[in-house]
Amino acid sequence: MTLVFELLQIALTAAPWLLLGLVIAGLIKAWLPEHLLQRWMGGRGLGSIVRAAVIGMPLPLCSCGAIPTAIALHRGGAGRGPTTSFLISTPGVGVDSILLTSVLLGPLMAVVRVAGALVTAIVTGLLVGFTRETKTPAPATSGGCCASSGCHAPDANTGEPSGLKAGLRYAFSDLLDDISAWMFAGLLLAGVLVTLVPPDTLAYYSGGLLALMLMAVVGIPLYICAAAATPVAAGLLLAGISPGMALVFLLAGPITSLATLAILRRELGNPALVVYLASVLAVTVLVGWVFDTMLGMTGWNPVEQASEVQELLPIWLEWSALGILALVAIRPVRKRLLGF
Repeated sequence: MTLVFELLQIALTAAPWLLLGLVIAGLIKAWLPEHLLQRWMGGRGLGSIVRAAVIGMPLPLCSCGAIPTAIALHRGGAGRGPTTSFLISTPGVGVDSILLTSVLLGPLMAVVRVAGALVTAIVTGLLVGFTRETKTPAPATSGGCCASSGCHAPDANTGEPSGLKAGLRYAFSDLLDDISAWMFAGLLLAGVLVTLVPPDTLAYYSGGLLALMLMAVVGIPLYICAAAATPVAAGLLLAGISPGMALVFLLAGPITSLATLAILRRELGNPALVVYLASVLAVTVLVGWVFDTMLGMTGWNPVEQASEVQELLPIWLEWSALGILALVAIRPVRKRLLGF
């Protein structure tokens, strides 16, 4: 019963913010056509890399969903650096995961997560941009990625319905289908960690560059969406790991997957892949180490911040949001109620 109670508490805390994040994701999907992305990401310099990182952050795409979009942008004129920057920032954070991070891990962790993803995207984009073109990119698909339509690149010329309704339909059907199973798994794992793992169990292994590198090595090959990684990181943090280690997991897990690495190798070549992996490993570990050092000097506690944020919303709103999410996650019910 304790496990069920903890799982329910985490789900209630996350539900309103996830619902709000899905609505915002639908608005972005509706009002941000692909031709604008191609124009903003054109070029190969630092400005293009920074713009690609900033533009990619709020977009409602998982790691696999970012692949066809990034490839289309690359072949439409975006350089290797901006393409890589976009591939990292887009799945690394999103409006839904930012809101979840703020409520489950505290506003400080949310800000640092965004900053860490931005730094990782820009630095890796710059380094990959310096690598030489070794081959002509071959036609690529998102094979091996998630199979739902939410993984396809947004295209204003496909003839699909456009506008607000289409954006919300995407958020509450394709995107929700992509993340719902991962979200449930993440919430379940977080509940297990909070219930069964004493707070000081992992504290012995926490802290130091070696522990941070281990967390990065675990996170890099693991495919988990940014939203689902958030409750897992919260459970690990409550189980005793340092905030820096939780941050490394939040950064490394969502931005890399075997599909991303395979497509990156095929599209940009082996040198770019090696630089990509080395940069993600080094930058995420460095960001986590700086964060732990900063917390040690200031005495800030992200867990206490999270508990304060979780008390802001009334319980009836949390139950209502959880009920809505549960209903729209069931496809027949969603189709009958919303027509999606």
